[in-house]
Amino acid sequence: MIQFNYETAFKLENEAAVQSWIIACIKSYGFIEGEISYILCDDEYLHKLNVEFLKHDTFTDVISFDYTLGKLISADIFISVERVQENAQNFNQNIDNELNRVLIHGILHCLGFKDKSEEEKQKMRFEEDKCLSLLNS
Repeated sequence: MIQFNYETAFKLENEAAVQSWIIACIKSYGFIEGEISYILCDDEYLHKLNVEFLKHDTFTDVISFDYTLGKLISADIFISVERVQENAQNFNQNIDNELNRVLIHGILHCLGFKDKSEEEKQKMRFEEDKCLSLLNS
């Protein structure tokens, strides 16, 4: 089950469609949807988690707390709507496209994809684009 929780005034307009897309992406990798909670918040909220749990004193757009067991994907995925909005401007994207990229980015981490090295970042971007193409098909 995928749930969306809001710690900010921003709300997804199409939760059901986004849920269906995320489930389709998960299944395309041979995994099963478990308990997945998205928490959409602001920079301050996510920064506090980043410092407390990851010891990173930086702003970020997404943090995934992965509870996956075998092929059952479960996670708490925190997304800073402020970061997503700023990134959309910086990358010349609309907010929906950038938000969808970040939503699936969190899931891809749970599927085992990393993004620390340049090679991993390229692979992550490829996988994001692959999932985004499922949304647009």
